[in-house]
Amino acid sequence: MNQSRDPTLHQRILGDIEGRIVSGDWPPGYRIPFEVDLATQYDCSRMTVNKVLTQLAKAGLIERRKKSGSFVTQPQAQSAILEIHDIKAEVQSLNLPYSYAVSKKVSRKAKADDSHRLELPVASSVVEVVCIHNAGARPFCLEERLISLATVPEAAEADFLTMAPGPWLLNQVPWSTAEHRIHAVSANAEVAAVLDIARNTACLVVERRTWSGAGPVTHVRFTYPGDRHALVARFTPAS
Repeated sequence: MNQSRDPTLHQRILGDIEGRIVSGDWPPGYRIPFEVDLATQYDCSRMTVNKVLTQLAKAGLIERRKKSGSFVTQPQAQSAILEIHDIKAEVQSLNLPYSYAVSKKVSRKAKADDSHRLELPVASSVVEVVCIHNAGARPFCLEERLISLATVPEAAEADFLTMAPGPWLLNQVPWSTAEHRIHAVSANAEVAAVLDIARNTACLVVERRTWSGAGPVTHVRFTYPGDRHALVARFTPAS
């Protein structure tokens, strides 16, 4: 076996298994093929397969049972779930024309604050993207995003001119875990200028982090003028 191709092979096996789980092709309770069978299928060592399965177990996608094998886990119930909405669809639901523009896109090393937001070592490679989403002639939302190049190396070459980073990432990487944080802020001078609102206007901020089995994918901060956005979560009481 050519050891130099192991990192690429590792990612391919990880992506294949993760994709089948996230798509529902391998539903909760499904027993994943044994290590020896996966090693034969991918023409690699059992150690490579073991590392992939260990990574998937840490991500909570599978459960490894001694002498029984590895099984797709049952998703844990949540009291309320906020879906990952497409901003373009949000604007169009208001019967307004949608547009967006990229004001900044740069590849750089992660700073201390970036490292905290993305759970990456300091000096890891990231892409920083800033976009303005518009509803008609008015700014609708400011998007400030970090993307881990360790997990999504393709982001280094993407220009995001024809597709915003959010839908682009959904097409590239099947996320397995997401975290939302929602809070209110007063617009500072910079945000007020971008969103064309008065300074200290109340704004709604939605911060989101997503992970895949390969690691952290992105951290994004959406800032909306408070009168232009609402969050709705529908749920039912536990039986």
